[in-house]
Amino acid sequence: MEKKTKSIIAVCAAVVVTVGAIGIINATKTKAGAQGAGGFKRGGRGGGNTVFTVRSAEATVQTLTDYVITNGEVESQSAVDVFPSMSGKVSQINVLLGSQVKKGDVIAKIDPSEPGTKYALSPVEAPISGSIVSSPLKVGTTVTTNSAITMIGDVDNLQVTANIPERYVAELRTGLKAEVTLEAYPGIVFAATVSRVSPVVDSATRTKQVILNFDKKDARVNAGMFAKVKLYTTRYDGKLVVPSDAVVTNDDGSAYLFVVNDNYTVSRRAVQLGKTVDSLIQVTDNLMSGERVVYEGMLSLSDGATVNDLANPRPQGAQQAQGGGNAGTSGSVAKTGNAGASASAPDGGKRR
Repeated sequence: MEKKTKSIIAVCAAVVVTVGAIGIINATKTKAGAQGAGGFKRGGRGGGNTVFTVRSAEATVQTLTDYVITNGEVESQSAVDVFPSMSGKVSQINVLLGSQVKKGDVIAKIDPSEPGTKYALSPVEAPISGSIVSSPLKVGTTVTTNSAITMIGDVDNLQVTANIPERYVAELRTGLKAEVTLEAYPGIVFAATVSRVSPVVDSATRTKQVILNFDKKDARVNAGMFAKVKLYTTRYDGKLVVPSDAVVTNDDGSAYLFVVNDNYTVSRRAVQLGKTVDSLIQVTDNLMSGERVVYEGMLSLSDGATVNDLANPRPQGAQQAQGGGNAGTSGSVAKTGNAGASASAPDGGKRR
């Protein structure tokens, strides 16, 4: 009987120890979970004490300028082909590519002789003064009165000829500004202006030709160079602009974005959009200049979520918004201005 009593007491003691250990483990987990809820978290939707790390940009009024990028060729503004007055073989060439000539200079001679006959050489004279801008025919080449011996052009006054796709024809007009870059001078931009627009569309290429004159003469630009043309077309003035990455579009076509409040929470705003140029987009309503919008991390947010804005961090000693976690410091909520990174872009963008 005494042995049975001792066994019962031992079993009871073991049960008490086990229950106590389980209670301690559960209390430890509960405490750790409570501490974890107060820390920063990246990604995932949540409420309560979750703090989302984001990056914002300031909404500003900007002018966007649409543009078209195409290829072109540098040419002389005035150039003429040189034709012989008689058919025959080229017997003499007096010029090279790039040679300077004056009106009346003999640039080549043609031998009109045929088998069994002998004729005097026929001179080919320069019709205008300028430079030889195309390679002359080689000696021995047979020509007719319709064969161009070479071309003479005015290399002091150059232009760029470019072809613009038909879908942009409605925006073409004289006076449009352009930036021209040349392979020989990477990184250097030569300003130019549209001086002439072809009245017809080429039915084969579905393009319209435009002529651009350089705003300033530059000895580095040579006739025959390949050019990249960035032609500015339409200006969009007086609208708020934000990074296009800040806009979230619903399946029905409606759009919204998240605005960062002074207490480091966000508000979801339904907005109407305007034109898009490159990485910027116009917002036409429900947003004020100077407000900050989230453009990184917005897909994890919901209305009222607390955020840690890397582009506009809270001041030292400031406390997170109500319901937010502890950033490691304490103090009152600090209201901040619109300091920090702002959305900016050059006066231009790529057509979408």
